[in-house]
Amino acid sequence: MRYYIISGEASGDLHGSNLIKELRLLDTAADFRCWGGDKMQAAGSILVKHYRDLAFMGFTEVIKNLPTILSNIKFCKQDVLAHKPDVLILIDYPGFNLRIAKWAKQQGFKVVYYISPQVWAWKESRVKEIKKSVDKMFVILPFEKDFYKKWNYEVEYVGHPLVKVIDDFKSSASRDDSSENIIAVLPGSRKQEISVKLPIMLEVAKSFPDYHFVVAKAPGIDDFFYETFLSPYKNVSTVENRTYELLSKARAAIVTSGTATLETALFGVPEVICYKGGKISYQIAKRLIKIKYICLVNLIMDKEVVKELIQDDLTAENIAHELNHIMYDSFKQEQLNNDYHELKKLLSIGGNASANAAKSIYGFLTNASIA
Repeated sequence: MRYYIISGEASGDLHGSNLIKELRLLDTAADFRCWGGDKMQAAGSILVKHYRDLAFMGFTEVIKNLPTILSNIKFCKQDVLAHKPDVLILIDYPGFNLRIAKWAKQQGFKVVYYISPQVWAWKESRVKEIKKSVDKMFVILPFEKDFYKKWNYEVEYVGHPLVKVIDDFKSSASRDDSSENIIAVLPGSRKQEISVKLPIMLEVAKSFPDYHFVVAKAPGIDDFFYETFLSPYKNVSTVENRTYELLSKARAAIVTSGTATLETALFGVPEVICYKGGKISYQIAKRLIKIKYICLVNLIMDKEVVKELIQDDLTAENIAHELNHIMYDSFKQEQLNNDYHELKKLLSIGGNASANAAKSIYGFLTNASIA
């Protein structure tokens, strides 16, 4: 069968690649075409557009790049029509994917959504359109099933795909008992967000001269871009495509909000969450978004497990204060370990998310039940 998968960021590329691998086990003649990244391409999909050319953050940034976004939507529709897939699989990326879902349903395509957009955060009314446009919705956060239930929309909770990804990494990685003091810096995957947050994150290195700060570089962003931020510091370096190796050694981490916050928690690394957007975009978002926290760890646990430093609170001084707290306060460390353990238990319900979703998608397409 022909599968057309659309993802717009690094985390979607990771989860899409694992979904492709699981679908191949069920459908040996599968043909994949995708909007994603290097991982999906390596898994055997033809890559149409790379996510680095699709990522626009914030309301003002989206408006500024609207011609490009509309051009991408037009091209996507043409490409889908030309290749006539048996199913369109959408991964998060709601601004783009919800438009494509509505159009694709009107064209008669089967539409599956793997990893629900965060409609519970703002503009809940989008669920009405999802119900009309999406044949099957898979959710990966425990509270999402109840959220959709109140809208009378049946969705399938498949577990969180990161649990298996990280467990597999831990089981295959060589043991390293290095005592080197490392603080991981995860500034995001888009140039725009990195430019805003990384200078503040790196300023903290001055307060911890005995620690080595290691920046996890985003795929597809050139070395020169990072060098402009790193050059003033002696105790700062970078790694590329080795984020999990970095987290497995880190004493603590400074992390941009997003999937990386969950990855860091599943590695058991104490973390400080950082968010800072454009002033106008932030003020608009502040009025629209209804959730208590921006960090997935806190949202899932429904309490502040890790500290969030947002907008004006994101300063080098505040980050340094929180790092000292999570690295040297034994009570805080014990509390964090307990919360991380509970978080993993919650996310593990359902088992292997990629395999569960693949079985359900293949069964949906073939009208078969797969054990």
